[in-house]
Amino acid sequence: MVCYIISYDLISKRDYEKLYEAIKSYANWARINDSVWAVISDESAETIRDKFLKHIDSDDRLFVIKSGLEAAWRNARCSNKWLKDNL
Repeated sequence: MVCYIISYDLISKRDYEKLYEAIKSYANWARINDSVWAVISDESAETIRDKFLKHIDSDDRLFVIKSGLEAAWRNARCSNKWLKDNL
């Protein structure tokens, strides 16, 4: 299992709840910033993207990337422990 970072911009309708529910359907997730989350999964970035596309509009932006080898942060919404354990 690996960590994927999900970033999004909801443009017109801004119906966040559907997207939040889809993200929280993963057993291990964290909200890093207002529009940045992380999920732990064995799925591909493309599969995760496609799952979330069902919950956003065609003008919304979505970015899914496998977490890299190094990270630094300050004042994340989630706990530092979650980030250290999962990134």
